[in-house]
Amino acid sequence: MVGPAKPAATLADGPLTGVRVLDLTWVLAGPYCTRMLADLGAEVIKVQSRATGVREEDADDPYYRTWNRNKLGLTLNLSTEEGRALLRRLIARCDVVIENFSARVLENWGIGYEALRVVRPDIVLLSLSGMGHSGPWKDYVSFGPTLQALAGLTALTAEPGGPPAGPGYPYADHVAGSTAALAVVAALHQRDATGPAGQGQHVDVSQLEALAATLGPALLDATVNGHIAEPAGNRAPYGEAAPRGVYPCCGADRWLAIAVPDDETWARLCAVLGDEALGGEPALASLAGRLAGAAMIDGRIATWTRSRTPEAAMAALQAAGIPAGAVQLADDLVERDPQLRHRRFFVDVPAEEGGSVRSDGSPALFSVTSPTFRRAAPRLGADNERVFGGLLGLSGEEIARLEAARVIW
Repeated sequence: MVGPAKPAATLADGPLTGVRVLDLTWVLAGPYCTRMLADLGAEVIKVQSRATGVREEDADDPYYRTWNRNKLGLTLNLSTEEGRALLRRLIARCDVVIENFSARVLENWGIGYEALRVVRPDIVLLSLSGMGHSGPWKDYVSFGPTLQALAGLTALTAEPGGPPAGPGYPYADHVAGSTAALAVVAALHQRDATGPAGQGQHVDVSQLEALAATLGPALLDATVNGHIAEPAGNRAPYGEAAPRGVYPCCGADRWLAIAVPDDETWARLCAVLGDEALGGEPALASLAGRLAGAAMIDGRIATWTRSRTPEAAMAALQAAGIPAGAVQLADDLVERDPQLRHRRFFVDVPAEEGGSVRSDGSPALFSVTSPTFRRAAPRLGADNERVFGGLLGLSGEEIARLEAARVIW
């Protein structure tokens, strides 16, 4: 059996067990980063307040519940001096602090990197802001769609001759969150490699740069050749393939993606289609000829796919070694995808209120220290007593006083 076979609550600890992370992030890029660390066993303490725990940070919002599993939930009013003093005490007990505020926020609170080093010299502070902590745009606010536009992705994600469309979903947040998670692990490795004293550092991740780095050939083409890439729809502006597209299948709004990278694959495709005339046409035996005849080829493929479900068409093409994939919807992935089911990708995570929450699991399976899925996203302040009482040693009376004063709030 591949993947976790035991109930989520009884899984073994992960490879980052023993690492404690103070999570000052919100919305998506930061919470996605800290969720990855929490899945790998880190103890992640998410800090919110009753003022910030709304909209995407509301415990009842599916958005929040998706990106905040496995974390401890804490409420702390950082607009108060007592709140910031408690935060410093927490930082002294943590290995990593992660924040995705605008560049000026921590400094305004008096808890920038130099101040944190006084509290804990080996602290790793990771800042995950839109533009980074330097440069003329460092104080600009941003969200995924605006970053995708600035990074050049939106201009390339469109039909030829059409207006910029963008990928729709905030792809930038996932790219930046993954970059940040890797950077945290690298910084922890460096700290461990520098001996007992440990060398902490401030890691400054620019979401704009993380996304711009994914454009790859378009950037190189511009810098080396002076050529500005244009949107190509379903076709590839680099590493061209023909045919390459998304084709209608049997059923309402069902589609199949196909890419033919070379002449040998083209011959196999013609055989599967049973189209001897297409396969015997000399002009189509080369990539250049197929690009010239792309519209005609697409029409012949669509005739074949329309009589088949995307799953049946994919199976027939894949059996012949042809890259093809059904265009799946969310319920296809969760309920019907046999590959994801075999690898136990979707997991049931225990919820505080009882029952469980179905969630995506980990795309990386470890043979020894598997990721764990211990609990669903915490309710607002769910772990105040555990953290303030158990970790910082505050008495029940002191916690009650701070709650009444809207410090723990």
